Amino acid sequence: MRSLSLVNMLAAVFALVLATKTVGAESAQELIQKGDVYYAKLQAAEALEFYLPAEKLDRNNVKLLVRIAREYRHLMSDASKASDKLQFGESAVDYAQRAVDLAPNDAEAQLSLAISYGKVLPFEETKEKIATSRLIKNSADKVIALDPTNDLAWQVLGRWYFGLAEVGAMKRALAQIRYGKLPPAKYEDAARCFEKAIELNPDRLMHYIELGRTYEKMGRNMDARKFITKGLAMAETEKDDPETKNIGRQVLKELR
Repeated sequence: MRSLSLVNMLAAVFALVLATKTVGAESAQELIQKGDVYYAKLQAAEALEFYLPAEKLDRNNVKLLVRIAREYRHLMSDASKASDKLQFGESAVDYAQRAVDLAPNDAEAQLSLAISYGKVLPFEETKEKIATSRLIKNSADKVIALDPTNDLAWQVLGRWYFGLAEVGAMKRALAQIRYGKLPPAKYEDAARCFEKAIELNPDRLMHYIELGRTYEKMGRNMDARKFITKGLAMAETEKDDPETKNIGRQVLKELR
């Protein structure tokens, strides 16, 4: 018997959950409170067991939609198959987009959309990547306009600049012929964003490691080593921290 993929197994679990939990007398708020316990523990599947039926009862709860999008991104990180990752990522985008549609001036909703788009971008074809890249920049700019102190928005914007700065002249020329001109971007732009993120929140290791990676691209190897080493020494508190540290370690190896 062929084994089910992670996404199919979770779909079956969530279907059962929705069939059972919504029958009970719990309110949306009670379900959300129970889901929040698992949210804090970074246990995405368990949190969704409560968030999804709560969403059926309170479909216009922007904060809940943002949280569901985050949990689908976490499931995406846990999945091993590219097809499963993409499916979870698309679910994250769908919920984040609903939140933005309901509250376009909500900074957290716009941030959720930018991050969710960023997660699916590596799995898209070139044409879709270019379109998605523009959407990421648009949402990140909106977050910063709404809340300039949001360090994660500066992190997203820094990654956007970093990604475009990596596109060489030849690829840019080819992309321009087929899909239109790419926006200009330099590693200095990315560094400025990561530096701002650290200024706003010095407790996220991702800011230091991403800044270190950027400095390495700029030829500032001593600074790269300094910031990556600092990030690696910090405690892991977020879902992607282990992966971010692995990236940092790889950069350090290449510096030696």
